[in-house]
Amino acid sequence: MVEIAFTLTTNDGATELTLPIRQAVIAGWTGRDPVARDKHIAELEAIGIARPASTPIYYRVSARRLTTAERIECSGRHSSGEVEFVLIGAQGRTLLGVGSDHTDRKVETYNITVSKQMCDKPLAPQLWDVAELEGHWDKIILRSFATIDGKRVLYQEGTLDGMLPHDELISRGFGDGGLPDGCAMFGGTFAAKGGIRPASRFDYEIEDPVLNRVIHHGYDVAVLPVVG
Repeated sequence: MVEIAFTLTTNDGATELTLPIRQAVIAGWTGRDPVARDKHIAELEAIGIARPASTPIYYRVSARRLTTAERIECSGRHSSGEVEFVLIGAQGRTLLGVGSDHTDRKVETYNITVSKQMCDKPLAPQLWDVAELEGHWDKIILRSFATIDGKRVLYQEGTLDGMLPHDELISRGFGDGGLPDGCAMFGGTFAAKGGIRPASRFDYEIEDPVLNRVIHHGYDVAVLPVVG
């Protein structure tokens, strides 16, 4: 278990809260459009990563991999980030945040589950209440920027109408009981513009154009040597 401090922003204002996270899940292959989903599968196949056993698929990782730190350390130069919306069960509510499913791509070529466990999973320390977003969920935007060779480029961008609806994603993974309290689930990602590649820094955000809110976060990637 890990405890993470967040600021919850709702229509009533901002509240500080610390949430115990007991379970972390990475939902993969969650695209609503099978053409777009298959494009991302093909993107990973191009770098040697096998097709998933099912779509969607739910990978478990240690909750202690979740962090709001602005710097992570990774072994070697084969890892990269992916912006994802994050659902967190808390006191009977479902809260929404944004994070990066930072993954070791070299390990991913032979075992996806292990690759998910290899790297920390950065989270922004802000949340929204899903109940306030139901009427315009599909309009919410995910976006990421990668700093590569000193240049910051748009890496991913898309609206949530490209992903399975949050309630369907939860029901497929957890049944009709909803997202359990203390569970954080990453909800999937979009194809990278220009292909998957490592970066020295990864910035990501989620934007609600209806309520005029944005959550930003980012982190530097420190590369640790692989000596044997």
